[in-house]
Amino acid sequence: MKLHQTSNRRLRFFERLAVTLTRRKSQGEVGERIKITLTAMLPRQTRIIMELGEVILRNSSTNSALGNQLKHLRGFHVVRQACTEFPRKLKKTERKPWVTKVNELKRLGREERKERQMVRERILQPPENGLLVKELIPVAHRVNADRIKLFTCVSKVAQSIAIYSCSVCGEVHIGHPPHKIRTCNVMGSAANKEHCWTRGDVEHALPLVESFHIYDRLGRAVSHNERLQVDRIPAILELCVQAGIDLPEYPTRRRAFPAYSISGRVIDFEKRFPKEDAPGTDIYACGFWQKSNKISEDNKFVDMQSCDLQGTAVRGIEAWERMRSGASRLMQKYVVQTCGYCSEVQVGPKGHRVRNCQAYKHQMRDGQHDWQEATIDDVVPPVYVWHVRDHQSEKPLVNDLKKYYGMLPAVVELFAQAGASVPKCYVGMMREDVMVPELDEEKLVV
Repeated sequence: MKLHQTSNRRLRFFERLAVTLTRRKSQGEVGERIKITLTAMLPRQTRIIMELGEVILRNSSTNSALGNQLKHLRGFHVVRQACTEFPRKLKKTERKPWVTKVNELKRLGREERKERQMVRERILQPPENGLLVKELIPVAHRVNADRIKLFTCVSKVAQSIAIYSCSVCGEVHIGHPPHKIRTCNVMGSAANKEHCWTRGDVEHALPLVESFHIYDRLGRAVSHNERLQVDRIPAILELCVQAGIDLPEYPTRRRAFPAYSISGRVIDFEKRFPKEDAPGTDIYACGFWQKSNKISEDNKFVDMQSCDLQGTAVRGIEAWERMRSGASRLMQKYVVQTCGYCSEVQVGPKGHRVRNCQAYKHQMRDGQHDWQEATIDDVVPPVYVWHVRDHQSEKPLVNDLKKYYGMLPAVVELFAQAGASVPKCYVGMMREDVMVPELDEEKLVV
């Protein structure tokens, strides 16, 4: 009974307070009265804690980790930068995320089966009919030029900034000294999960994903017996070749007349080998296993002698962004396939039939790949590394403070340490807004 009467008295008090506050015209007076009234209603111990918190906030510096945490708790930072989640490593038993939803793929499959039952002609659009998309030909040339420029810039910057690679798990670190974060959790690693660092190369920061070069996009897929007879070239280069780049060492068929689809089958009315297309001409006689240099000789025309280290890094990070954006635009028209469990990539409307998959449940597939639609990260994989804020410092990143560190792609981190500015899309992943405490302050952080 007494509790009910007390609640009624408090309710009437707040009603009178609300009526009184609505009559006030000064917003400052209203806010001050609300603060004083609500503070007076709090218990004594709570009021003491609030007063101590205000004293600490007034006396603490803005660079203190404890002061920053208290400001966040008290609500002083209303607008905060959104923190981007780090990319999660897939387990060996996990499949890559689908680009198109499974239900949508099933619906498209049902429509295709119905289309095959109806004997009628269906007009295909480029590049499905074998013709090129004319507006994407300049994009393919720009992507190839940016690819060459990017490799040249990475090679030059890597001469001044160290690249480390773990000999056990393959993790990469940019800069000296390498970090002390214990994330080596694979078979054969040490008991304390520390990395065994060795000097890396350009291929560790910018890995090369290869694909079979196909002469005809609409032709049959590469079989298992032809795996040593067909050249393998970088997937980004194969994408540019299929989009309109002509390279003498990698000939491809250019149709003058479109192909048609009748009952689900692609019918090509053009001659199999026109007179102007002489097979065997300008074909590199040696296979891909005898090629010592994977990059084209066109790298020589990129003049980097007049640029300093920072200028090279700026040009390199611009080439990285243009190459990825241009390749994403090409992949919207030209289909690229990837295995759902391994890193194999095949540029073209269908995947190859080479049985070299050693990923999860490959025995059930007889070594064949489980193809699905690829993304730009499958063609140009970004190797994520720990971001070093102060690369001039000789202190390595420690394991106890790893939750305060950010991550960046290895190419972006390499150019950032050389003096280039990081693109806005990676700012949230860097975690620059998070204050890294000292080891003795870490236990005080809430």
